[in-house]
Amino acid sequence: MTMDGMPRESHHGPTGPAPITEADLHAYVDRQLAPDRRAEVEMFLSTRPEDLERVRHWQQQNEAMRGLLDPVLEEPLPLRLPLQWQRPPWSWRGLAASVLLAAASAVLAWSWRGAVDAESVRQASTPAPRALVAAEGGGLTGFAHQAAVAHAVYSPDVRRPVEVGADQEQALVTWLTKRMGTPVHAPKLGPLGYDLIGGRLLPGDQGPVAQFMYGASGGQRLTLYVTHDATVQDTAFQFGRDGSVNVFYWVEGRFGYAISAGADRDELLKVSQEVYRQLKPG
Repeated sequence: MTMDGMPRESHHGPTGPAPITEADLHAYVDRQLAPDRRAEVEMFLSTRPEDLERVRHWQQQNEAMRGLLDPVLEEPLPLRLPLQWQRPPWSWRGLAASVLLAAASAVLAWSWRGAVDAESVRQASTPAPRALVAAEGGGLTGFAHQAAVAHAVYSPDVRRPVEVGADQEQALVTWLTKRMGTPVHAPKLGPLGYDLIGGRLLPGDQGPVAQFMYGASGGQRLTLYVTHDATVQDTAFQFGRDGSVNVFYWVEGRFGYAISAGADRDELLKVSQEVYRQLKPG
């Protein structure tokens, strides 16, 4: 950060993309950037943990504001509007203070719930090949924790849960493949009751990360997280929980994969096995 609180300029040279500014970060949080510029900001954030923390804090504030103000937008207009507008008895400053308090309370509640719910689960009783054995798990770390956080942030979003929709699946796959530097595609989970909603690019510790989102008819959402940041050495399926988010994750070659959802363990294992089958090399 510079002395005036602005983010440092991007590491790109003078002939590269424009430097990332404070306005870019706010536009990123408000989802006002074009896909290419959004990807540049995410790459910038992947090497700037302090700026990334600020962005996440702004996103949490936006979520709190939507939770407070969206119900007002859905209220019907009165049949007869008053002829003269009267100043409401409350001020915007008071509303802003209430929103900030609600956001802080939500963050504390989420952290407390994650600590309470992070517990061990019993191992699946049905034998399976090594790569499909669901190992015991509890609290999540590394890319599995990042996958759970990304699921919690984006899956509740009603208006824009993904960056590129399923109606542009080929463009999405081409874009993610280019950014990830390796072929990436979305598994077909229709037979299991999950249809592709779309996907987005996320920042990771070692480079960009791909997230695909799926939806079931009952409103359940599920995400697939694909990353280079694989620190787990065991190739067996691992299971863990972060708050209300259950995660199955594994490593294949240089990549880590994580399936996150609010679905129960057995349902998630079934989906993970199908994803593993479709993505396994050869």
